Amino acid sequence: MSTEAFQDLTTLQVADDELWLQGPPHDVFERLRAECPVHWSPGIAQSPKDAGFWSVTRAEDIHTVSRDWQGFSSAQNIIITDESIPVPLVQGMFIGMDPPKHDRIKNLFQKAFTPKAIATHEPAIREITEGVMGRLEGREHADLVSDVAQPVVSRVIGEFMGLDPEDDKPWAEAINALLGFGDTTLNPKGLEALVAEDIPRMYEKCMKLVAARRENPTNDMTSVLVFADIDGDTLSDEEIFAGFVLMMAAGNDSTKATYTSTMRILMENPDQWQMLVDDPSLSASAVEEALRMFPAFAHFRRTATKDIELNGALIKAGDKVALWYPSSNRDAERYENPHQFDVHRNPEHQAFGAGGRHFCLGTALARLELKILVEETVKRFPKMTISDQPTYVVSQFSSQLKTLPVRLAG
Repeated sequence: MSTEAFQDLTTLQVADDELWLQGPPHDVFERLRAECPVHWSPGIAQSPKDAGFWSVTRAEDIHTVSRDWQGFSSAQNIIITDESIPVPLVQGMFIGMDPPKHDRIKNLFQKAFTPKAIATHEPAIREITEGVMGRLEGREHADLVSDVAQPVVSRVIGEFMGLDPEDDKPWAEAINALLGFGDTTLNPKGLEALVAEDIPRMYEKCMKLVAARRENPTNDMTSVLVFADIDGDTLSDEEIFAGFVLMMAAGNDSTKATYTSTMRILMENPDQWQMLVDDPSLSASAVEEALRMFPAFAHFRRTATKDIELNGALIKAGDKVALWYPSSNRDAERYENPHQFDVHRNPEHQAFGAGGRHFCLGTALARLELKILVEETVKRFPKMTISDQPTYVVSQFSSQLKTLPVRLAG
């Protein structure tokens, strides 16, 4: 549905599914940035029990909120729907905490995710990528989501977490259902079954891995969670599970989402594609431009801890506040021709957050994975084209393609 259907913005509900069937509603966000940059949605059509929420759409305002954790808390929930992913699971993740506990748990992982530490993984990530793409030899068609992106990101994060390769697919399917809870393809059994059946199974599988690490510690991220020391306390099993799910979700979805969107926009812009074919060193700047235009997560939520004014809007204590990154990353006050993909732009952006305590831990890993994936794809398939209409995950949180069918030889 186009923004023209909403002549009165007081009736607009930004998170309604009908606006998200083809990905983020950029026409809606453009109008909001111009007319009502901090906008109140009275509800969510597909989740009628949920309260309304504020939408923050401009880059500068999102930057302001992101750096004020005392005024805008992450500890209530990180998504605008309280009637979906169980809130206690979210609150057990450090992304769903405020300082000081957030900082203490996040710091456990910092050493493993510094740019210097991540650089040591480049040979292994390139080997995984080459192996996955090698399976496409001799094929005429492929789906870049299921045939390339999913197996690569699953194995990379699986190695970090200490999973065996045969566990990659079942964990990927479970995480896809969790993050795409409102999409009937990814979560065909519905939300109630996800909560009652799938999440308990995920917990059981995770606890088997935890028990194995307690008996035989390794240097993987699961062992970091199991043996964490937080001011003399260890994490409970529920907190370990929440941390495990967070790492798996971030590793599974972020790179997959941005890689497939990168390849789509490149194929839709043959001049930009040819620049990469001619000069592979542009891959890094192409990745940054893709991160700007196609952030993997459409929003994160904060909850106001007190009455506060933001760009003329009077936000009350307890109100939900959505930070919409597909909007801020196309803010015309910050970017010239914001809807145009330019491999030379190499922009700053908010795909990993807008600063503050919750800036993404895995930025170096995501950038390295994306660079390798783009380089290898363009090198192996320089004539690749889109062969059928791509489809989107119906989600206001996990912003990504569900399918991207291609003809490998053009």
